Order: sequence, then structure tokens, then C-alpha cells
Amino acid sequence: MLTVALPKGELLKNSIRLLQSVGLDFSGFLDSGNRQLQIPDARGQAKGLLVRAQDVPVYVEYGQAQLGMVGYDVLKEKKPQVAQVVDLQFGYCRMSVAVKAASAYKSPLDLPAHGRVASKYVNCAREYFQGLDLPVEIVPLYGSVELGPITGMSEAIVDIVSTGKTLRENGLVEIATLYESTARLIVHPLSYRLNMGNLQGLVEKLRSEV
Repeated sequence: MLTVALPKGELLKNSIRLLQSVGLDFSGFLDSGNRQLQIPDARGQAKGLLVRAQDVPVYVEYGQAQLGMVGYDVLKEKKPQVAQVVDLQFGYCRMSVAVKAASAYKSPLDLPAHGRVASKYVNCAREYFQGLDLPVEIVPLYGSVELGPITGMSEAIVDIVSTGKTLRENGLVEIATLYESTARLIVHPLSYRLNMGNLQGLVEKLRSEV
């Protein structure tokens, strides 16, 4: 039986809707009264795991799930040993550098050398500024990173932006985009090569639905 790792949060509804289109029903996870973290498909073809988005690639990499759905931002930050097989084309967002709107910084290269940049995407932020050859201190924050520039703890942030509303409401503005992100279908490489549970066929069905 195949196991599918599904992400809690904004990607869940679209992930479940897509799986329903190929005959796998995990809509029980959308029931507000449900507290189960693992449920079987109604037809008994597969089971679903409901996990934090950051944990989806971990379950797939270690083979506890053969299939998963997760944002490209998570994959780029974690660089797990999984195969990305389909761009699911939902969950659009972008990874951006943002600063206080009232600041003099109009591009990342305007930031001071050895200044501070707050981010929960530590690896992506570090890689980006190394590519600019601009030495900065990356401050790891896992809550509201917008507070970094607001409180003066950092000159800038690197964070996921969807509509930009949160930035605007907190007096911040984007000055650069690192990359754009959408949800991706990922598979456990060995399971895919061995076609466990007709995994290749399921992936093709999902690709055609997208």
C-alpha cells in the first residue's frame, strides 16, 4: 500500500482535491473534528500522513512515504534526497528580500557589509548573499520575521511572500526576489524506480490532471 505525505496548512486543500481527481480520497483530513494523523483512502489503495510541510520531504526521503506534496521553498531550503516529478502549479509564492519602506535600501547590494538579515530560510538566505559576494550575518527567526527590521534587530529579511499584504501592513517593501515557488510532487527515488504499488502510473495520472 502506498503512503502519501500531505502538508498541513495552505497546500492541503488543493493537494487533497488533486488526489481525489485520481481516485484517492483523504478528505477526512479536512474535517475540523478529525485528530487522526494517518487515515486510509476510502478504497484501501493508499494511506495518507498529515505532517508539517517541512517534514513532508523527510518522510519521503526516509521511505515512510513514497509520495508527497510540498512547496518548492521547502525543497530548496532542505535539499532532501527525493525526486521532484511534477510542478503542481498551485500554492504560488516567492522568496524575497524585504526592508523597511522608509529605509534607503533599494536593492540588496545597498545593504551594509556585515549587516543582519533575519530569516527562517537560513540556507537560502546565506546562499543568496554569498552569490552577491556581500557578507551578512543571517539571524535565524522562526516566528514573525517582519519584526526584525521593525525592531532594528536586522536591516532586512528573507521570507516567503504571497500577496505582500503582511509586508505592507508592517511597513516593509520587497527589494529583490530570490526565486518563485509552487507546490511540487515528490517521490522516494528507489520506490519510483521499482514502481512500488504502481507508483509510476499514479504519478502519470497526477501529471495529466495538472
